[in-house]
Amino acid sequence: MERPERIEDGFTTTDPLLSTGGDTPAPPTLAVVFSTLVAVSGSFVFGSAVGFSSPAQNGIIKDLGLSVAEYSVFGSIWTIGAMIGAVMSGKLADLFARRGAMGFSELFCLLGWLAIIFGKNALWLDIGRLLMGYGVGIISYVVPVYIAEITPKNLRGAFTTVNQLMICCGVSLMYVVGVIINWRLLAVIGAIPCIIQLLGLFFIPESPRWLAKAGQWKECEASLQRLRGKDANISEEAAEIKEYTETLQKLSEAKLVDLFHKKYAHSLIVGVGLMVLQQFGGVNAIAYYASSIFESAGFSGRVGSIAMVVVQIPMQVLGVLLMDKSGRRPLLMVSAAGTCLGCFLVGSSFLLQDLQLWKSSPFLALVGILVFTGSFSLGMGGIPWVIMSEIFPINVKGLAGSLVTVINWFGSWIVSYSFNFLMLWSSEGTFFIFSAVCGVTVMFVAKLVPETKGRTLEEIQSSMT
Repeated sequence: MERPERIEDGFTTTDPLLSTGGDTPAPPTLAVVFSTLVAVSGSFVFGSAVGFSSPAQNGIIKDLGLSVAEYSVFGSIWTIGAMIGAVMSGKLADLFARRGAMGFSELFCLLGWLAIIFGKNALWLDIGRLLMGYGVGIISYVVPVYIAEITPKNLRGAFTTVNQLMICCGVSLMYVVGVIINWRLLAVIGAIPCIIQLLGLFFIPESPRWLAKAGQWKECEASLQRLRGKDANISEEAAEIKEYTETLQKLSEAKLVDLFHKKYAHSLIVGVGLMVLQQFGGVNAIAYYASSIFESAGFSGRVGSIAMVVVQIPMQVLGVLLMDKSGRRPLLMVSAAGTCLGCFLVGSSFLLQDLQLWKSSPFLALVGILVFTGSFSLGMGGIPWVIMSEIFPINVKGLAGSLVTVINWFGSWIVSYSFNFLMLWSSEGTFFIFSAVCGVTVMFVAKLVPETKGRTLEEIQSSMT
């Protein structure tokens, strides 16, 4: 049996003795697990920032004498920062590498939390929230991309979905702990994951695919070997990365207009389409205004919000476990169908309430929102980000990722801003619209979204162009 032979730039040929291939997938190495945990510390910061404003509202208004309008600015200004961060996220991730971009974003998040912790007036709170939003805008792009680029193909879906799981955990922690502690102490808790990630970044490898793009072939091989284990045969994966990257490097530097070339059309339609459908399916309307929705439907807002937390995390965990078993497309379609049903039940509850046909309609609203929350957590929450990190070639990934992330945040702002006006127009009509969008999502996934389970990033990207 032949031993490994060296070829140019430090990449080895195959060695059957060290191969983990075949039909038996390699288990995750400690390096992959630890690197993922460090990366998703940023996702926890994301979730903490989302969940902070709701439990902190009464305390901040009371302590600093803010008006409702001033607090509304504080609560919403972070989406402006997030859109700015999202615009720059791809370029920063390409310029400073994935680890550098994560560290850069966490510095802004940490400064934001410190401004809130020590802030004495609305201006400092708004500055802190804006800085935090900028950092989160970068995090929302670079974390799933980094995880997708370091994990083996048989684990990539599950590990990338941990990003969404940690966002849910951050939101849930703020909701639960914020009820019993002071808002400044709550902000201190939110800052802790920033510090954890900043320290952890010194101990994790850079993305081998970014290193390959930068022409650092030996560093790419060293990073890949560290991630796959010292005895693993990395020759085939390394050679595929090298060949694909060298092919792309023959192309000119990508510009924004290049994204709209025919060869990228499928990737762009899938990436943008999933983000638009995710947001206009009503997720942030329900996340931001759950209590008021429950109260409008005649149900306890506090009990309903706690029930959402109880449902959300287990379903997110189930989604992580199923990601690389069922595949992306089936899980997405089941998830979207569930959100469609959930919104339809909530809309029906409001309709029955208006018509005074059923006294128990508030319970139908509770069931509908829990069905929506559980279904969204199962797939629609995390899988669009997984697919976004998989489908774009490395030469346009920065630009395309920034565009997709900005669209996601812009959609979030539109829905969260317009929701109260829509509810004044027609409560049942609003949720029937959300239900229709979720129904369209099922058809969109069935017709256009590729299955990426068990394929390398290079295989996926080649098939999309």
